[in-house]
Amino acid sequence: MNMVMMVARRLLHAFLLILAVLVLNFLLIHLAPGDPADVIAGEMGGATEEMMADIRKTYGLDKPIYVQLGVYLGRALQGDLGQSFFYNAPVLDLVLGRAGATILLVTTALLFAIFVGTLLGVLASHKPKGIVSGLVTLVSVIGYSAPIFWTGLMLVILFAWVYPIFPISNMFDITKDTGFFGYILDVLHHLVLPALTLGIVYLAQYARLTRASMLEILSSDYIRTARAKGVSEIKVYRHHALRNAILPVVTIAGLQFGSVVSGAVLVETVFSWPGLGTLAFDSILARDYPTVLGILFFSSVLVILANLITDLVYRLVDPRIRTGG
Repeated sequence: MNMVMMVARRLLHAFLLILAVLVLNFLLIHLAPGDPADVIAGEMGGATEEMMADIRKTYGLDKPIYVQLGVYLGRALQGDLGQSFFYNAPVLDLVLGRAGATILLVTTALLFAIFVGTLLGVLASHKPKGIVSGLVTLVSVIGYSAPIFWTGLMLVILFAWVYPIFPISNMFDITKDTGFFGYILDVLHHLVLPALTLGIVYLAQYARLTRASMLEILSSDYIRTARAKGVSEIKVYRHHALRNAILPVVTIAGLQFGSVVSGAVLVETVFSWPGLGTLAFDSILARDYPTVLGILFFSSVLVILANLITDLVYRLVDPRIRTGG
């Protein structure tokens, strides 16, 4: 019952937060300099004053901003995100058509960062002053400090030029017809470099966080008691220390989901990955306000859902929260 009430409260908060995000994004986008009617007219090769007036009337740009906001909110809450100025297609179709590629990239990068970062953090905590711990710390600092686009370019040079192992653009090879399983393997082959680029930054954070958390827990009284009872070192690490040390990692992973999505914009641009990041980049250059708003809305929903899932996972991992401790 407590879990159901918690989910209900979180869903109510999520709805209110999404509403606030819609309003804020709309106001910020429309306060930016530039006129979408000029962009639409530019795609037509120019327009007279009468044609510009017709364009503004057709897209509702001639109305006061508060009227435009009310119309937009009413349609958005019904699932209608408007019509793209640049692509001349429903924004919802554009976003859903690109969302799968971005979700695949972000999820793969995040899982890779959590798994490898946690493993490195555990290894570094075994001998805090050893060589492995020093190497993990060095790699973490370098990985966290390097800009995402620079990391991507270095991986491209290494694995596409020096050692041509992985492709550097697109999501799959359109010239190949290899069937369903061949298509899956081709997508995974193209996914390696973008996911590695995006995951390295967050891997470094999780490695340092896990190391610090493990060192704190390994010095606890109950760990010394477990060792005094003759519990093997593997069980001490796996059953006693790691289960508690993973809690901060779960929390940070959920909170950082939004930054991972934003980082995907740069990664998708570098590798021409056909996701929301590339769509956002092109839409911003074209001043396609409805599409930009649709991408921001969808990204906000993803972040809110990620935080809700984090709360649920946290309760599953930590029994003290389920019992109200």
